[in-house]
Amino acid sequence: MDLKNTVEKEMKKRGLLEQSDLTKPTSFVEIISKLRFSIEQTQVYHWQSQRFSEHKALNKYYNDLPDILDGIVESYQGKYGIQIGYKMFELKDYSNSDEVVNFLKKLNDDIETLRKSINESYIQNQIDNAIQLIQSTIYKLENLN
Repeated sequence: MDLKNTVEKEMKKRGLLEQSDLTKPTSFVEIISKLRFSIEQTQVYHWQSQRFSEHKALNKYYNDLPDILDGIVESYQGKYGIQIGYKMFELKDYSNSDEVVNFLKKLNDDIETLRKSINESYIQNQIDNAIQLIQSTIYKLENLN
């Protein structure tokens, strides 16, 4: 643990620092917020899809991502402490398959950009697992009708 985190934890224990001062929303929190939201959004798409292959691909996505996400958060917080500032976004109803694919492609691009601030290879590897799931789902949606 670096000196800054050690000092901040000790100050918090002694009541000299508020939690909101300790951990402001970071790129990491943004990554987790976007991935967590994607679980909810893909589940809505799954419920409203009328194509069986799309229905199944989205089901796998929102079932598999929570465990990957939990591992990422626990690893990061093990090193940097509890994070705050998570947010959700507005859910959208399904309109067509292109919208679903574009949602996942944008998510992928956002995660690839935001992850640059994370230095630890083991956390990057866990993020790779989330990216792999996103890309696999895109492949299934685009090619396995």
